[in-house]
Amino acid sequence: MREIVLDTETTGLDPREGHRMVELAAVELRDRVPTGRRLHLYFNPGRPMPAEAEKVHGLTDAFLADKPRFADCAGELLAFLGDSPLVAHNARFDWRFLNAELELAGLPPIPEERLVDTLDLARARLPGAKHSLDALCQRFGIDLSRRVQHGALIDTELLASVYVELTGGRQMGFDLGGGLVEAAVAPGPRRHWPARVFAVPEAELARHRAFLARMASPLWARLEEAVAAAAGPPAEMGEG
Repeated sequence: MREIVLDTETTGLDPREGHRMVELAAVELRDRVPTGRRLHLYFNPGRPMPAEAEKVHGLTDAFLADKPRFADCAGELLAFLGDSPLVAHNARFDWRFLNAELELAGLPPIPEERLVDTLDLARARLPGAKHSLDALCQRFGIDLSRRVQHGALIDTELLASVYVELTGGRQMGFDLGGGLVEAAVAPGPRRHWPARVFAVPEAELARHRAFLARMASPLWARLEEAVAAAAGPPAEMGEG
């Protein structure tokens, strides 16, 4: 299954007050494993950056001055998102800004049904705990050393790891096609191992038979009898 983990940075908290999106990052997952495909965009918001917002993400008016407007990148963004579920932390915040920008660009909104909110997942799985991205990374042992400021790309990469932990974590899963599948959070294809057959030494088989002989009516013996009866007598070889 394809999913997109995303995060945004903005000039403020509410697009209805004229605030705009200034950064968006998106990371592609396939079956909860990052594929290495990502999209990272900066936008010129067409308005001054408030000092409070600049302190959070460090994006200045000078840095954003030569960046494209959202409408100029909307096609590239929508092509990357496709129709996949969108995973975000406090997802409705990013969704409101994304839809506000799409509306300004004359494009249809993204349905709320596509959202997967990791904040909701964390609250359901870890009631009473802290649910910020930093707190969840610390809980799951995810390295935060690169996160000196909020930034859409680093936050998206961290959130992808948190999302995998919230939905099952790094584990070895069974592949019904045969073998084991590594479900670790790492770019690249999954690795498959063929089934391994272990020969049982005759001494072990003898001890097992002796153990069964001490039991009145072992289930194993009844199973062997049923299998033998179903198979029927061995075919006789004709004389040549």
